[in-house]
Amino acid sequence: MEKIMTAKEAVSFVKDRDLIMIGGFLQGGSPEALIAALLETDATDLTIVSNDTGTANSNIMKLQLQGRVSKVYATYIGANPETGRMVIENPDSVELNPQGTLAERIRAAGAGIAAFLTPVGVKTIVERGRETVELNGREYLMEEALHGDVGFVRASVVDTLGNCFMRGTTKNFNAIIPPACKFTVVEAGKIVPAGELDPELITVPGIFIDAIVRAEG
Repeated sequence: MEKIMTAKEAVSFVKDRDLIMIGGFLQGGSPEALIAALLETDATDLTIVSNDTGTANSNIMKLQLQGRVSKVYATYIGANPETGRMVIENPDSVELNPQGTLAERIRAAGAGIAAFLTPVGVKTIVERGRETVELNGREYLMEEALHGDVGFVRASVVDTLGNCFMRGTTKNFNAIIPPACKFTVVEAGKIVPAGELDPELITVPGIFIDAIVRAEG
């Protein structure tokens, strides 16, 4: 299967009611071209998993303003006023997770782990609706793995087989999303022939990447 395609072709795999995982930390490593292409589709009733849902200038907020996002999983939402509005109007539409917990829920899904125990959030609002477990005299929350239908990630360099090099802090959530999703699209800053990437520099193996889109600009 040819993995290199246009952004329009790649986002056509998104369907109504899909859970979409989007990499990036604010706008660092955010796959903005893919989200922009998604704005031109009709897929709706979407669930978005994003560390922070971006800023007021990012495309996630534009997607929300179109009324196409029904649920958000995030760790911080202060930079996106639309996610804040969702919380106020319907608290159940936004689930806030401690940052490490959200990262581990995604990583666990990719590793085939159904759930894990964490002390983070015990005796706080995070505990609501979660099972608690006592182990060796300490209380933990049971957190379930979080699986995605489609993943949008950004990489600095990608070869034609989908092997990704993510530079520096752009790894953030981008490095753990691909194994957790049924279909993952990478927005590539640069595309190189297979074999050109040093194997020691590969952040995400190409087996987890289904589509490659050349970044704009």
